[in-house]
Amino acid sequence: MTSAPRTVTLLGSTGSIGTQAVDLVRANPDRFRVTGLAVGGSDLGLLARQAMELRVDTVAVARGSEADVRDALTAAGGASYRPEVLVGDRAASELAGREADVVLNGITGAIGLEPTLAALRAGRTLALANKESLIIGGPLVKAVARPGQVVPVDSEHSAIAQCLRGGTAEEVRRLLVTASGGPFLGRSRDELADVTPQQALAHPNFAMGRVVTTNSATLVNKGLEVIEAHLLFDVPFERIDVVVHPQQLIHSMVEFVDGSTIAQVSPPSMLIPIAMGMAWPERVPGAGPACDWTRASTWTFLPLDDEAFPAVALAKRAGTAGGTAPATYNAANEVCVDAFHDGLIPFTAIVDTVSRVVDEHLDTMDAGAALDLAGVLAADAAARTRARSVLGLGDDGGVSDPASRGAVPEGPA
Repeated sequence: MTSAPRTVTLLGSTGSIGTQAVDLVRANPDRFRVTGLAVGGSDLGLLARQAMELRVDTVAVARGSEADVRDALTAAGGASYRPEVLVGDRAASELAGREADVVLNGITGAIGLEPTLAALRAGRTLALANKESLIIGGPLVKAVARPGQVVPVDSEHSAIAQCLRGGTAEEVRRLLVTASGGPFLGRSRDELADVTPQQALAHPNFAMGRVVTTNSATLVNKGLEVIEAHLLFDVPFERIDVVVHPQQLIHSMVEFVDGSTIAQVSPPSMLIPIAMGMAWPERVPGAGPACDWTRASTWTFLPLDDEAFPAVALAKRAGTAGGTAPATYNAANEVCVDAFHDGLIPFTAIVDTVSRVVDEHLDTMDAGAALDLAGVLAADAAARTRARSVLGLGDDGGVSDPASRGAVPEGPA
């Protein structure tokens, strides 16, 4: 007897994760049926085409109006198609709490946290690609999530989740998160001082957005992923390591107490982790490409250079402190990435500045204070303000003190 398709709500359907999820649904209509789509509102034309093709019941738009959505549907040839339309800052959160088997959160940024909490509170299985939900709201997410309710979609964490099927939690010795090393693999700290934004965006394997690609160059992304791994799998930071693997065929590994290591291997692609997120614990046949084992290949593994790339060690310090420290790490970094690409600071000042902002925050943070959504978002905003101040940037992002350009000031700023 054939089971009914799994119903899915897609948050961030016009982004990279969302569009690939739509591709998977299109290829597997017997397995998935999308009932709702949520977007920011920057591409209503694509949203309209997706909604019409999938015949969803509800669309949610953060910016714009119901009339804008109806006009986009009409322009796409769907004048007679009348889905429910939700509009406003809380539209995605409202949709996330609606009936569905799975909510795939592919929203980018801190705005993804509230929909994550809404989906979990409603009892939905959450396929999570929005890393900020854990980075800035880890304690909030863990407080409401049932065991197994969150299925990771990041390729590294999906790999770990798959590998963990090979043993019990008590049998796990270490989690090994792999990193490509980014475009500056092998360079010393001194050699990183003069790299350009264009060089930082030249990722060896993926085309990603500006912030994510720069985070790959600084290895801030691996720091974020280590924090996520700790929160997702309840493994202490001292038992989570980063291993540089430039080919990015092994997406992460789990080492067990008997000395064996299980790795998840596939060509670089997000299709497999997205499919795993929507179908968990099942696999979707043909979801993504497989390795060609008939061709000769060489895989390399290198230790992480903490001197040239201190972002992972800093993330572990923030993650160990907990509370709002990870949110501070993430927010300060985003400000610094923008400043680097605006030509206001050198590459090495990104993590140097994040380190200073995090250290200052740890000096004043009340580790025992109860967290709520408002407090987390306030810490995020405060970290952005402090990072701009440390860099001598005005409220408009410009340099308020030209003498400070390219430096991380000593002492209070």
